[in-house]
Amino acid sequence: MMMQGGGLIWMLILSALVVIPFWKIMPRVGLPSWLALVAIIPLGAVVLLW
Repeated sequence: MMMQGGGLIWMLILSALVVIPFWKIMPRVGLPSWLALVAIIPLGAVVLLW
């Protein structure tokens, strides 16, 4: 009963692990950093890499 919020915490951690590298790479290629948030959307990371 005490582990109900554990899934949300893991989801936030995994989202951060995906977004942070994109956040650092985007300015180097001339795109705004906030565009890294698209990586959270399913297939968004694939679109950003293309």
